[in-house]
Amino acid sequence: MLRLALVRRSCLSHLARYRRLFHHTSRRAVTKPPEKRPPSRPPDKENYNYEIWADDAPDPRLVAFKRVTANDLEKCTKPPTEVKMLVRDFIEDSLYNPNYGYFPKQATIFTSEDTSIPFQEIHDMAHFEHEVAVRYSAYGKDGDGPGRQIWHTPTELFKPYYGHAIARCIVSEYLLKYFPYEDLVIYEIGAGNGTLARDILDFIREEYPEVYERTRYNIVEISRRLVQLQRQRLSVHYPIVSVTHKSIFHWDKTVASPCFFLAMEVIDNFAHDVIRYDYRTLEPYQGVVTIDEYNDFGMHYERIQDSLISSLLALRHRLNHQPIFPKLFRHSKLRSFILNFPLSPNLSPPEYIPTRLLSLLRTLRRYFPRHRLLLSDFSSLPDTIPGTNAPVVQTRFRNRTVPTETLLVQPGYFDIFFATDFERLRDMYEHILEQPVLHDDTTFGRVSPLGTSSSPLSEGANFFSSRRPRNRRVPLDGVPSSSGLPVGEHKSGVFGHAEFLETYSDLCKTRLRSGENPMLDFYKNVKFLF
Repeated sequence: MLRLALVRRSCLSHLARYRRLFHHTSRRAVTKPPEKRPPSRPPDKENYNYEIWADDAPDPRLVAFKRVTANDLEKCTKPPTEVKMLVRDFIEDSLYNPNYGYFPKQATIFTSEDTSIPFQEIHDMAHFEHEVAVRYSAYGKDGDGPGRQIWHTPTELFKPYYGHAIARCIVSEYLLKYFPYEDLVIYEIGAGNGTLARDILDFIREEYPEVYERTRYNIVEISRRLVQLQRQRLSVHYPIVSVTHKSIFHWDKTVASPCFFLAMEVIDNFAHDVIRYDYRTLEPYQGVVTIDEYNDFGMHYERIQDSLISSLLALRHRLNHQPIFPKLFRHSKLRSFILNFPLSPNLSPPEYIPTRLLSLLRTLRRYFPRHRLLLSDFSSLPDTIPGTNAPVVQTRFRNRTVPTETLLVQPGYFDIFFATDFERLRDMYEHILEQPVLHDDTTFGRVSPLGTSSSPLSEGANFFSSRRPRNRRVPLDGVPSSSGLPVGEHKSGVFGHAEFLETYSDLCKTRLRSGENPMLDFYKNVKFLF
């Protein structure tokens, strides 16, 4: 028995020694800085973040990298190296950098010149899809490498009738609320080829000439190439059009008059940030993209320092928009049990949050206090990369669209676009509009002729009722609703693509001979906020 005990003690001693050796070796492999790393793949940090733990130091090279933003990189003629940036800055630089960005250099918006598709001469949907394919083939075949990045929008595919539906929606609201006391002022961001603006103005000029005389159309465009195209196509024929070469996020001029603000097929390309939660503490961490001297990309996580990310998470908490966790990790005891397993991840799956969308809503609240927003975009997407609310990252190669499985791709050659949770967007939008604007931030200019008092309307909002309707906003001072009473404007609603067009479009113009209507059947994954 004694001999057996000695042998057992010896085995345990050797086992403990090997454990210490393995533990020491693995820790030294993590913390030892590389003398000169060869151009190979970086260590995998998909599911485990060493920077969370105090005893696991990050790579010293990453600390030394210069932290930049998309604005800092605007003057770069090629993608930078030895830098680090937030995910939203990486996306913005990839899409909008004026020298190598996707939209300034690669993207081509599908258009069939000045002719529309003859819908009433087409037999059925198969014939319609063939007509679209024929128009695509007119762009020619791709050569070697990434081809011409062609993509279509409902504005171009169903012109001019899609634009007429948007115009009919705007004019009906204008005639109800503002005519003849106010001008019809329209702002559009990301106007593309200018087709939507042209179709809207043609409809107003032909159907409502008295409204057209009081119309002003303003385009805010970030792309220098598209600014030139829009001025060439619009400004000569429509003197009421003004094109401003500026990012909407840099807008700094208050528009005091009532206006309609259009964002059609735009916010899907708004940059998002990435957050992941530490499973032990449920503390969120912000994603940072690193680009080393070998042009290798890495994704690392750090405690949240960015004010815009913090603001969005705080807003989400106030609106009770809960983060999405795997069910197994929602209970603390079960979470602790799972984390004790070997190779268990300490980070939740990546979640993409719409920080730039929050910037847009703040801009509208501050500089367009009397706007009415009309917004449309994707509500769901196929072929997304892994993660919650993750984007589609794709390019065109030899006349075929090729999706990828990672965000970390060469800037400028890939389209990066997101779906939008329209119900959450509506909640965020209405909540932000309810927040007060400082007097030195915004001046409302002259009081509307419809107003009957210069005193704060919020004080008299409950005169006719002790309860303010939930579907109306807090009234602005000196700005009554369309009824002439200080009860606030109607809140925005979310509508499906077909639901909106059935209300405002002339469906006879896009109906095929078979009775099918592609304007209703296409884009079922698109919604409207109005």
